[in-house]
Amino acid sequence: MKSYLSRISLSLLLAACLLLVPACGKGSNHALNETDQPIPNEDVQEPPVEELEQQALYKSPFTGMPLDEPTTQRPLAIMVNNAPQARPQSGLGGADIVYEVLAEGGVTRLVAIYQSGGDVAKIGPIRSIRPYLIELGESYHGITVHAGASNDAFAILQRQHKDDLDEITNAGPYFWRDKSRKAPHNLYSNLEKLLEGAEKRKYSIQDSEIPTYTFRDSNDPGEGDPATSVEIKFQLEKYRVSYVYDAESKLYKRYINGEPHKDLDTGEQLTCSNVVILGTDHKVLDDIGRLSINLEMGGEAILLQNGKVIRGTWIRKADDVIRIIKDNVEVPFYPGKTYFNIVPNKPDFESHIKLE
Repeated sequence: MKSYLSRISLSLLLAACLLLVPACGKGSNHALNETDQPIPNEDVQEPPVEELEQQALYKSPFTGMPLDEPTTQRPLAIMVNNAPQARPQSGLGGADIVYEVLAEGGVTRLVAIYQSGGDVAKIGPIRSIRPYLIELGESYHGITVHAGASNDAFAILQRQHKDDLDEITNAGPYFWRDKSRKAPHNLYSNLEKLLEGAEKRKYSIQDSEIPTYTFRDSNDPGEGDPATSVEIKFQLEKYRVSYVYDAESKLYKRYINGEPHKDLDTGEQLTCSNVVILGTDHKVLDDIGRLSINLEMGGEAILLQNGKVIRGTWIRKADDVIRIIKDNVEVPFYPGKTYFNIVPNKPDFESHIKLE
């Protein structure tokens, strides 16, 4: 009798297990929760970013980050206001490359290069252009975006029939003013509107010969001496810029006058994978303080990446971007965004830089 009951108990247990096959069968990779919804197997993990980079068939020419498809999108080179009244700006976090360069009077201007896409709803405030800023934008084969120009820059744009979008002369409908800020620190646009404006002006939107940087593998320890931060003084004290390395994210956080440089709309601090500092010859042209900046002769350069500093030189060949060279070889960037900082060679290059 006892044996018979045992067999009945065993049979009932087996029947109960059969009713729960989705939960306890050997072929299942999921358990059930209280709402009978599958719980993903914790052993299934997404591949790390480094592996995705290696597997990617296509990469951004300016950031080295993976792309779903190849891109020949022509860049937009946008002149962004960096006056204290214009900060914090909008949309800089969506740029592939950002340059900070002196303008007249010791103030600096930003040139933000957008190419790899992304949803950037608002970019600016946008300001005027100078001849050397035209050079920087065109080195990436970009369409320059600005609001007005110095006399010399305007002459270049008109006489050489440059592809540019100027809020004042040829593309006003593709910009807007933000009433919450005072002019002239309140002019904005976005990628969608600007590309629409470029098509309206019948500019080429595609370019199959866009310059491409070389990139390291993310796991490459790199080279150079340890350096976790740098402070850069362009000219005026209120334009003191710092980059501090965060080992966890492997990114450099950007600061202005000791305060985090944040995006107005997202509230996120601006970061990058590579920080470049270039020394160039600056020449004052007039009483207003307008400058000529030599972006062709090359010179001293410092590159910070992965918590290390590399000292080398910069070069720029015709129809190409500025590149960093050491021992006659181009130094690769790490995948991600790059910030270039152009300082005068006077009194000397090192006087503008404080490394720690």
